Amino acid sequence: MADESTGKKKGSMSVSEAGRKGGQTVRDKYGHSFYEEIGRKGGETVKAERGRAFYEQIGKKGGDTVKAERGAGFYEQIGKKGGEAVKAERGTPFYEEIGKKGGHRVRTLIEEGKKAAIETARSSSEDKTPAPGGEVVPEPAQE
Repeated sequence: MADESTGKKKGSMSVSEAGRKGGQTVRDKYGHSFYEEIGRKGGETVKAERGRAFYEQIGKKGGDTVKAERGAGFYEQIGKKGGEAVKAERGTPFYEEIGKKGGHRVRTLIEEGKKAAIETARSSSEDKTPAPGGEVVPEPAQE
């Protein structure tokens, strides 16, 4: 009647076995998209209740744990593996394309930063209000 090695009655199942069986039943009844939907809803609820900082905190904890268990070299290995998979799927031109996009974006950001600095200098020189800390802001060069 009772299994001598586990102490369970014949025919009974563990909690994990019961959970697995229940999960398979739900999956068969509602489909994969059901889990996606409830996961998304749950994630939105947690985000609303705890905010972005919560995800940053648990992400850092998880990353630190993986680093402690597997070492820093693990990230290098999975990064290389992921890069090779993307290269196999999308090809070398993909990297050329995203490199150009990144370069254009950086150029745009630099130009916007320079314009903002010039505008700030102009507005502060028009105000004749000393800059924070009392330092004198030089006149912007005429273009």
